[in-house]
Amino acid sequence: MVSREDVGSWLEGTPTGGEDGRGGRLGLPPDGPGSMATVGRRVVALCIDWLLSMLVSYLVFDANSMATLGVFAVENLLLVSTLGYTVGHRVLGLQVRVLGGEGRMVGLWRGLVRTVLLCLVVPAVVWDGDGRGMHDKAAGTVIVRA
Repeated sequence: MVSREDVGSWLEGTPTGGEDGRGGRLGLPPDGPGSMATVGRRVVALCIDWLLSMLVSYLVFDANSMATLGVFAVENLLLVSTLGYTVGHRVLGLQVRVLGGEGRMVGLWRGLVRTVLLCLVVPAVVWDGDGRGMHDKAAGTVIVRA
């Protein structure tokens, strides 16, 4: 007969054993600076960026929805490519980093891939086992706590 110990529980952690924690397979620390950003922080940062984009769209483009998306895309492309964070990321203490490149700038190419896929929405809400969105996975980036 199969017992609970044979099957395990979701309380025991990730399928890889649980000792690595979120981002452990990516070589990131389990907590503190440089650790994977939680979903809650990422969603709040996204909301801040979207609200700022809506404000700019309202003031400049008469609240056109495509203009809002365009402002959001330009903000993400320019700020993530050059600084490594958007306004929302900065407010919540998050940073976009190149996976495996501690001090490397995200750069225009990775920023463009990430922004286009983020604006398509679906790749951003589909995550891998480490909690990275497909837009980050395709760009070779990860969102971490600063």
